[in-house]
Amino acid sequence: MKYLEFYQQLKPFGVFSTLDIKKIYPRFDKRRLVEWQGKGYITKVKRAYYYFNDIEVNESFQYKIANKIYAPSYISMESALTYYGFIPEGVFITTSVTTKNTAKQETGLGRFTFQHLKPELFFAYQIVSMNDNRIKIAEPEKAILDYLYLRKVPDIETLQGLRFNIPQIKEKLDFSKIEAYCSLFGSRVLNQRVTYLKTMVNA
Repeated sequence: MKYLEFYQQLKPFGVFSTLDIKKIYPRFDKRRLVEWQGKGYITKVKRAYYYFNDIEVNESFQYKIANKIYAPSYISMESALTYYGFIPEGVFITTSVTTKNTAKQETGLGRFTFQHLKPELFFAYQIVSMNDNRIKIAEPEKAILDYLYLRKVPDIETLQGLRFNIPQIKEKLDFSKIEAYCSLFGSRVLNQRVTYLKTMVNA
């Protein structure tokens, strides 16, 4: 197996797994991965996942990694709220939601958390292009609803503690969509938290 051929075949994946390799090269010798790590060609993200060392490791690439290493999942909650400019930057953990079990992944590229959502609530995400990476991320309205549903928000003071960018929320959020999505959750607690959000935005 020549490295250049391998590189050309797997580079489009961005982050690739041993399963991806086997689909292209069924008889691939995994010892090549150890060899290429030693030569500085590739880096292991976690067990069975790798990337090429000529890739720029930035926020968008971390989001791509999150999508890949624990699928199905999409970026949401704090990470998505930061992406949309709703809360200040400084989220050092990449946050996602998933239909699988809640999980934490520690990697050499940072920490990733995946919060369980029931399959029927796994909706309203989109694919966006960020620095040539295609990312699955919650729509702005769903990112806020996922946060309000999955995090502890007992009162409006807790919500205000996030230091929301109110002008940005007013500009980007469609509150009719918030209402429509919220009804699908069937949660009185979430309804109350949405009321907190409206009160804060309209204060």
